[in-house]
Amino acid sequence: MTAPADTVELLSYPEQQVPAALRVQVLALQQLAWPDAPDDPGHEPGHDPGRDPGHDPLLDPQSLLLVGVADRTVVAALDVLSKEIVHEGRRYAASGLSRVVTAPDRRGRGHGRRLVAAAHAAVRDGGADLALFTCDTPLRGFYESAGWRHLPGTYLIGGTPEEPFPSFMFDKVTMGDFFSPLAREHAADFLGRNIRLHSGAIDKLW
Repeated sequence: MTAPADTVELLSYPEQQVPAALRVQVLALQQLAWPDAPDDPGHEPGHDPGRDPGHDPLLDPQSLLLVGVADRTVVAALDVLSKEIVHEGRRYAASGLSRVVTAPDRRGRGHGRRLVAAAHAAVRDGGADLALFTCDTPLRGFYESAGWRHLPGTYLIGGTPEEPFPSFMFDKVTMGDFFSPLAREHAADFLGRNIRLHSGAIDKLW
């Protein structure tokens, strides 16, 4: 039996192991979403043709894709980045979302929300203590509807210690959640605070 045209499946790969036919589509969607944004926080600069602007491998990038079952078209994609952070003297395994994008002709059908909710479950079940990331302020409700929490007054300090890249420079809000007993016990430490993410020079913010 042939799958309905809008049937999709969730796929997950380490970024560098995404099959080439799917990776090309992901890059094309990102180029459409951010064609000329050299300092777009949490997303990516414009992409040179023929160049794959992968994430910093030190952030263990994992790609989640929604792909059409019938036509193998990438409907939506995002990446999960991870690193250890130190906050208030405690170490946490932290993850966050980056490059969240849905194909323009497939929007309004719940695909983006399904993917972002799947990322919440993947981070929760993948051993992270907590998740932290930024999004454009108007998208706060979208992420909340997929299970993420708004962290009021919280800002991420990305970049490097030598060249910090704070999220308060932009019209962004910080989203996240607390998964491990340690993170839940100290969740209040992350509210209304500056969090030293220091995600590096490639992924200034995720």
